[in-house]
Amino acid sequence: MSSAIKEAILEDMKTAMRSQDKDKLGTIRLIMAALKQREVDERIVLSDEQVLATLNKMIKQRRDSISQFESGNRPDLAQKEAEEIKVIQLYLPAQLSDAEIEQAIAAALQESGATSAKDMGKAMGILKAKLQGKADMTLVSAKVKEKLAS
Repeated sequence: MSSAIKEAILEDMKTAMRSQDKDKLGTIRLIMAALKQREVDERIVLSDEQVLATLNKMIKQRRDSISQFESGNRPDLAQKEAEEIKVIQLYLPAQLSDAEIEQAIAAALQESGATSAKDMGKAMGILKAKLQGKADMTLVSAKVKEKLAS
């Protein structure tokens, strides 16, 4: 079983090669290398869910790098990481709006019965399953913490 997302990435890599889009091609090659590395390490063929998890991990790494580059006064490197995030996000499902995230949080809090910060894990477990790849989980976590604190 092959991943449809991985196939789309491969097609885009060929297109980027033909059009000589060096920046996009470089990022796509990074994506393919990360996917291949995971397949070799785990001796599996990645499913769409596993590909999405890998892409989300790559975005998280780049966001961390951006904050480090900005604090190190290297806006040029931060910009490069931001450009890579844009390319990686092309392969993720459409991101949810703030209103949709708020609805999901409210439903998860009700479903889990979470009322305080110590119940946050229950709510986040439900939300991670529903929102992974569709929303920035760091942002979701902050919103859940805010709701449980009030």
